[in-house]
Amino acid sequence: MKGEMDMLLRNCAGGVVFSSNNKVFLLQNEKGEWGFPKGVIKNGELQSEVALRRVLKEGGINATIISPAGRTNYEFFSVTRQQPVCNRITWYIMSTENEDYSIGEPDKYKKAGFFTIEDAMEKITYSQDRSLLHVSYLKYKEVMSVAS
Repeated sequence: MKGEMDMLLRNCAGGVVFSSNNKVFLLQNEKGEWGFPKGVIKNGELQSEVALRRVLKEGGINATIISPAGRTNYEFFSVTRQQPVCNRITWYIMSTENEDYSIGEPDKYKKAGFFTIEDAMEKITYSQDRSLLHVSYLKYKEVMSVAS
């Protein structure tokens, strides 16, 4: 097994944030990829707390979790670490009253905003994130109709 690289496994959490106008929050990173706010879970942290904190830190949004949204995994080669990384992300469906946001990490994110579901589907870079949005939006509408 010499020469086999150990893959770094990272557990992450993130949020799919919907506004009361049925729009969803997206961020565009420095590579031009559109997706949702997320971050690595450090020792002893709750997934839900990390997801809320990343939404606040990356998007300046005080959101409320309304439901779990499932998990995605993605692998990439980290140039800085010189090893492959697998991010396992636990997602939460969140809601926010308005569409106020501010990009909290301008070095990492170029653009952000709330988009209609159709526009978001066209913008999102990765297919599993599009699937995540689709499932999350159906669940969001279901939860909100029960709540109202």
